[in-house]
Amino acid sequence: MSRRRIGFWYRLAAVICKPPLVVLFKRDWRGMEHIPAEGGFITAVNHNSYLDPLSYAHYQYNTGRVPRFLAKSGLFKSGFVGLMMRGTGQIPVYRETTDAANAFRAAVTAIEKGECVAFYPEGTLTRDPDMWPMQGKTGAARVALLTKAPVIPVAQWGANDAMPPYAKEKKLRLFPRKTLKVKAGPPVDLSAFHGKEPTAEVLRAVTETIMAAITEQLALLRDEPAPAEPYDYRKAIARERRAAREAAKAAANALIEPAGSDAVALTQQAPAARQAQSTQQAQEDDSK
Repeated sequence: MSRRRIGFWYRLAAVICKPPLVVLFKRDWRGMEHIPAEGGFITAVNHNSYLDPLSYAHYQYNTGRVPRFLAKSGLFKSGFVGLMMRGTGQIPVYRETTDAANAFRAAVTAIEKGECVAFYPEGTLTRDPDMWPMQGKTGAARVALLTKAPVIPVAQWGANDAMPPYAKEKKLRLFPRKTLKVKAGPPVDLSAFHGKEPTAEVLRAVTETIMAAITEQLALLRDEPAPAEPYDYRKAIARERRAAREAAKAAANALIEPAGSDAVALTQQAPAARQAQSTQQAQEDDSK
């Protein structure tokens, strides 16, 4: 897609957003040569800050290929943000409704028209304690198998320093000046999955392959080894809930145990008390 097809609204967004990004942040951009010059494709991006969509969009805009993001439908409804989302051709996702499938159909249509569709396969900000990519959802895999379009893994780092995920206050930490790092890698090789029925097992395998490619790029960007296994948020929540139940059970037992011990002691003391009372009564009877 050439520059002339970026469109008025995307150019307007660039005019508004690029100057503060250029002034406030340093940039470390790598792998632009992996962004296809033409034809439809998918980018799969890690997500570790509310700021990183701007960082990544800035990076890819400068390649001449603008991304179409999948975004929650509420952002499209009203106001200037809604106007910009609609004008720039972003794709609404209707979560937890039957319309969620329409987002994938819209993504397939956009790719067939030669567009780039950007996925955050994790579906939300990473919950990994060290901010590595966690296990992904299967949407990007599903669209990749339907279209056979190239999937470009993209890693980001640095936006999380300026706006940490899940911070109590969602405010920018601008000083000292942060570096926004973005790195695209070569297309993920999914040829082994082409032609296969998109079963749950196949979609999971494709997703794991995509997430491994993103993690590999992030390890290069961070210059440190990645964990052996991706963080599984569901299992982590299950462990926390199990630990909480066990702690509550232990606390309840701790409260019950002293009362139980007292009852046992009283039970053991009762025969002795009765024996002493009987002995005293016998002595009194003898003295009479």
